[in-house]
Amino acid sequence: RLSLVGSEMCIRDSCMSNILKKEHASYRRSSIMKHLKEFVKSVPDYRRTDKGNYKYKLEDILLLVILGRLGKCITSPDIIRFGKRNLKRFRSLGILLDGVPSEPTLCRIFKHIDDEAMSERMSEFTSTFHDELVGCAGDILCIDGKAMRGTVLENGRNPDIVSAYSLEGGVTLATDMCEEKSNEITSVPKLLDKVDVSGCIVTADAMSFQKAIIDKIREKGGDFLIELKANQRTLRYGVEDNVELAEPVDVYSEGPFLEHGRIETRVCRIFRGNDLITDREKWNGNLTVVEIRTATERKSDGQKSSERRFYVSSFHGSARRLGTIARMHWAIESMHWDLDRNLRQDFIRRNSARSARNLDTIQRMVLAILSIWKGKRKKPSEKAKGTAELIGELSLDFTAMMHMLDQK
Repeated sequence: RLSLVGSEMCIRDSCMSNILKKEHASYRRSSIMKHLKEFVKSVPDYRRTDKGNYKYKLEDILLLVILGRLGKCITSPDIIRFGKRNLKRFRSLGILLDGVPSEPTLCRIFKHIDDEAMSERMSEFTSTFHDELVGCAGDILCIDGKAMRGTVLENGRNPDIVSAYSLEGGVTLATDMCEEKSNEITSVPKLLDKVDVSGCIVTADAMSFQKAIIDKIREKGGDFLIELKANQRTLRYGVEDNVELAEPVDVYSEGPFLEHGRIETRVCRIFRGNDLITDREKWNGNLTVVEIRTATERKSDGQKSSERRFYVSSFHGSARRLGTIARMHWAIESMHWDLDRNLRQDFIRRNSARSARNLDTIQRMVLAILSIWKGKRKKPSEKAKGTAELIGELSLDFTAMMHMLDQK
């Protein structure tokens, strides 16, 4: 009898597990629009909504701004014209039933929304699709900062936002704004606390080569590949001197090939850190040193140049793999270029750091939506579409925009 009861309990638990798995898979397969609506509803409203002294719902305003920026709108007047032009369609969706808000209303809203809370809600939105887009394979997380040139604070500085970008998913997983009189060195550890780096390789520029950052990555179960420059003077010059006499573990060459009007040849060599790093106890473990030499010849005038870069990594891979990972870090720079070139981030002026970061969050949401849509498509021609091409198409057809957001 006990055996039968135990068997029934196992069967029941197995059934419940399967049901939960199916529900979770069904939730992940929900449309982009469904998750987008959940995002705008989850952003905390700073207004006293319980006393009825507001006209427009915050979720309607956020949805209007996101769809407007998907439709190639840059400024607040552009977004308002977009809303008025498609007001009937918005109302048919149960949005903007009281009309389109004015420009002062939009400015006031984005000046007072809790920027940290909205950034966290963006992280929840992108994380929902991240596992689906990446799968079981380990991801490469690129970390870098970007100054918002269109906003100048009272101290004369631009807001600097540090972000963690998923290479495989093509989405920003988290952001953190550098505090006043601070820089990326203090923001990166806080950013790492917001993302799961377990099983991932974290790439970053030389500013992030700090013991606290490296220890944080290791504590969270990740690996790293970080560029080494003169900000770690003893380590850099020690490696540079010792590498001339050391024997590489592996070598990989590629090229010559033509890129952007230049003929390039690259050679990647990897070395055991034990042979090159004198104070390796400080950096806590066995490391790999990566040397990349690049020879460039401009096709226009034949001018030649060369460059040598060093990286330090906790990941022990082949020269080909490590050289590829080092190049992949430029994906986050391409995303920053998209923010500036296609969404005109540095063109848009904001009067406060909070409104600047809220603008950044909305624009990263727009890029995430486009990346998620491309990640779900099967046709190579659709996956290959760039940001400018997609936004251009969506700006001409509101129905096409809704069709994209209904993608599951």
